[in-house]
Amino acid sequence: METGLLTTVQDSGRPGQASLGVGRSGACDLASYRLANRLVGNDEDAAVLEVTHGGLRVRAGGDVLIVTTGARCEGSWHHNAPATLRSGEELELGVPTSGLRTYVAVRGGFDVEPVLASCATDTLSGLGPDVLVPGIVLAIGTPGFPMPGVDLAPVTDPEAGDVTVVVTPGPRLDWFPDEAWNSLVEQPWTVTTDSNRVGLRLEGEALARKRTDELPSEGLVRGALQVPPSGKPVLFLADHPVTGGYPVIGYVADADVDLCAQLRPGQKLQLRETHLLGRRRR
Repeated sequence: METGLLTTVQDSGRPGQASLGVGRSGACDLASYRLANRLVGNDEDAAVLEVTHGGLRVRAGGDVLIVTTGARCEGSWHHNAPATLRSGEELELGVPTSGLRTYVAVRGGFDVEPVLASCATDTLSGLGPDVLVPGIVLAIGTPGFPMPGVDLAPVTDPEAGDVTVVVTPGPRLDWFPDEAWNSLVEQPWTVTTDSNRVGLRLEGEALARKRTDELPSEGLVRGALQVPPSGKPVLFLADHPVTGGYPVIGYVADADVDLCAQLRPGQKLQLRETHLLGRRRR
């Protein structure tokens, strides 16, 4: 096996353990993760491989039904379409044509040792299986469901250009002047190279704060937009910390976080406030 830039084992994560200091983690793009498992007849919580920016090469030790979803890579001849990889054959994923994260599922799921009831690799806390290294051999579990009979899922590829998502006000909006919220939703933000599974660091005009005192640490969730002293927001993804001490100005809806998880460094992200909820007035 060759693992490229970063390949990890992921499932649906460790929900409900934040009070113990354990984050959820799990797949960054949950929609693509779940689709991959459905296409090969797995439970939606089965373990898959999450491949960042391609570079994966695997050889089958026996006949295996396999599928890729999410970012479509060069060489992924069965993207969104389950196919049999024969014993001795190789699957090699090149650079994605768009998007960042590709999910590889096999029928039966990858059989790895769970940690706190999950096989997810949490890159922040270090919980879960180790990040995959070249030469590793992975076992495959036993199928639990019949095949769905779908030859190809008609799913669009991740966006290669600008992406627009909805943002709603956060619990510490009152720490910012009106101009900061206007700047958040009016300017395009650029995803930086410092981004990872923990979160997207966004580059743009810094957001001013009207309060500069210390904020006691508060709980964080996927999709939170936290503003550190730099004034440049961080959009938290799967491996976000359980708590944080910087104000959260807003939230991106969970389904839209899947879109954000496929953004590459250099892509533009536009945050738009919903007209249905409007802005919380102070």
